[in-house]
Amino acid sequence: MERQISGTVYFASDFHLGVPDRESSIQREEAIVRWLDQISADANHLFLLGDIFDFWFEYRDVVPKGYFTFFSKLLEIKKKGIKIYFFTGNHDMWVGRYLVDEIGMEVFRSQQVFVINGKRCVIGHGDGLDPHDRGYLLIKRIFAFRPNILLYGALPPRWAFGIARFCSHSSRKKTQQQEFHRFDEDIMVKYIREYLRHEKADFFIYGHRHLPLQIPVESATYFNTGDWLSHNSYLRISPDSFQLFQGN
Repeated sequence: MERQISGTVYFASDFHLGVPDRESSIQREEAIVRWLDQISADANHLFLLGDIFDFWFEYRDVVPKGYFTFFSKLLEIKKKGIKIYFFTGNHDMWVGRYLVDEIGMEVFRSQQVFVINGKRCVIGHGDGLDPHDRGYLLIKRIFAFRPNILLYGALPPRWAFGIARFCSHSSRKKTQQQEFHRFDEDIMVKYIREYLRHEKADFFIYGHRHLPLQIPVESATYFNTGDWLSHNSYLRISPDSFQLFQGN
């Protein structure tokens, strides 16, 4: 079901907080907090489009340590009346109730349609759009299968997080090695073209690729929000413009 919102809206993704080491992650977190301070002057809505954490898993009474400055800033801007939407990515798909209960975010586990200032926008993390990538789709279903989550949660946290960090490193390395070579061969472009055969949309807004992109596709425009590992990039939508920024 479509959601209608208006005003000034910001999108960002792929912060990958937690890697490659504590010092670098803290520096990135501080830069993100400065950006959140900056946008809070005019933002009405904030979309976080997945892989905000390089790994996140919630036990019943335990959550990953760290990120206090980031969470505090999110809570602060939420109290200012800025609505925050969190889309799970392939690195933080195991987000539970913590962000909802402690910060008041709205969490989505699949792409959604929002009508923003009168424009129909398809929004999501952007992984799993290739129907032919059966291996990845199978792995994603296995990871999302609740009994498997419960079994993983039975592992001691040190073991569980060690396994996850190894898998996250491999996944992140593969994603970062993807380059935008040919427009017609890009998976997201193919998906958008197929989508537009059946439904209308003005904008498609994704993360996952780690590349800030603004590309016309048929009658629509595809935006990729890039990342905060290399580009410090984000998308800003106001009632009269769509702007992709880099190097904040």
